[in-house]
Amino acid sequence: MDLIKTGAFIKKLRNEKKLTQEQFAEQFGVSRRTVSRWETGTNMPDLDILVEMSDYFNVDLRELLDGERRSEKMNEELKDTVLKVADYSNSEKEKITKFMRMLFIAGIIASIINAILSRSELPETFWVGFAEGASFGLILIVMVYGLLYTSGYLLKLAAAKKRITGKQ
Repeated sequence: MDLIKTGAFIKKLRNEKKLTQEQFAEQFGVSRRTVSRWETGTNMPDLDILVEMSDYFNVDLRELLDGERRSEKMNEELKDTVLKVADYSNSEKEKITKFMRMLFIAGIIASIINAILSRSELPETFWVGFAEGASFGLILIVMVYGLLYTSGYLLKLAAAKKRITGKQ
């Protein structure tokens, strides 16, 4: 897929409707800058937005992705499949994002506990040392998960786990 060609096609379709980037952005609930990135081929719209665009411009989804018009129309079955895939993808991202938020909050609490314990004048007992070590360990876990999440590997690991366990 040629992102620049696709972006140029999106721009052409927008211009055919005589829309500014701002008006186009409002139509699809994104920023003008996002539209600019689509049109220059820097980024691609999410799948659900692509489906909306194909309806709005009355073009086939494959035409949008290929960056050129074709004579055949997308059948409803393919459109439904694409929407289901987009919904599934969005729900998976939402689940992982919620998990990451909770983990991030736990990391902040662990950081505060660790800072309090390491700066307090408590006697060095087993439990104080355990609490310091556990809170530091939680901080490290949050950092590793954050790295996996921002790099995109967390989604890939979740998908691999589902394939291995057979849960869909």
